[in-house]
Amino acid sequence: MSANPNRFMLWHAWIPFAAFAALAILLSTTDLDLRIADHFFYDFEAARWVGKDTWWARNVLHTGGRNVMRAAGIFGLLALGASYVAPLARRWPALVRQRRPLGFFVACVAIVPLVVGSLKQVTNVDCPWDLAHYGGERPFVHIFEDRPDDLPRAACFPGAHSSSGFALLGLYFLGLARSRRHALTGLAIGIGVGSLFSFAQQARGAHFLSHDLWSAFIAWGICLALYRYAWRENVNPAAPSPDSSR
Repeated sequence: MSANPNRFMLWHAWIPFAAFAALAILLSTTDLDLRIADHFFYDFEAARWVGKDTWWARNVLHTGGRNVMRAAGIFGLLALGASYVAPLARRWPALVRQRRPLGFFVACVAIVPLVVGSLKQVTNVDCPWDLAHYGGERPFVHIFEDRPDDLPRAACFPGAHSSSGFALLGLYFLGLARSRRHALTGLAIGIGVGSLFSFAQQARGAHFLSHDLWSAFIAWGICLALYRYAWRENVNPAAPSPDSSR
C-alpha cells in the first residue's frame, strides 16, 4: 500500500467518483435502463418480470439475503459488545484487539442501508413495475427530470436491498492492512453480494440498473468515510492496524 495519502485518495475517491459520474450521466440521459430491463428482465410475451414471485428472487435473494445481512450485523454487534464485558474479554482477548474493526463493520452494515433507505423516501422515483411501459400506469421519468406534480409519490431510488450487500465493501478496507489479496477478496465479496441482490431486484421489477449503481457508490463513499474516520490518527490512511483498539 502506498504511504502517500494523496495517492490513496486518488485511487479510492477521485477515480471511483469519475467512473461513477460517467456511468450515472450515461444512464440518466439515455434509455439504457429501459433497454437493459427490456432485454434481460421483462418478458413482454408473458407480460411479467422474469423474477416476479419466484422463489429464487423473492425468497432466497430478497428475504433470505436481507435476513443474512441482518444476522451478520447482529453478530458483529454482539461480538463488539462482548469485548466490553470483562469475563468475556478475558476469555476471548482477541475480541478486545478487534474492537475497532468490529465497530467499523457494524457501522458499515448499519449506516449504509439506513442512508439509502432514507433517500428512497425523499427522491420520489418510480419502481419499474409501476411504469406504463411494463403494464403499470406511470410514465418513465429520468432520475433528474422534472416529475409531473399529478403523479403519486414514489420510493424506489436508490436500491435499498442492494445497498445492504454493497455495505460489505467495508471488508475491502479492513483487508487493506493485511494484504492485497485480503483487500481484493473483501472487494469481491462486497461487489458480488451487492450485484447479486441488484440482479434479484431488477429481475423482480423493483429497480433499474441506475438505482443500484447509486447504491453501490453511496455504500463505497460511506465505507471510505468511516474508514478514514476510524483510523484518522494514522499518518498513512491506507495501512491501519486492524488489531489495534482505541
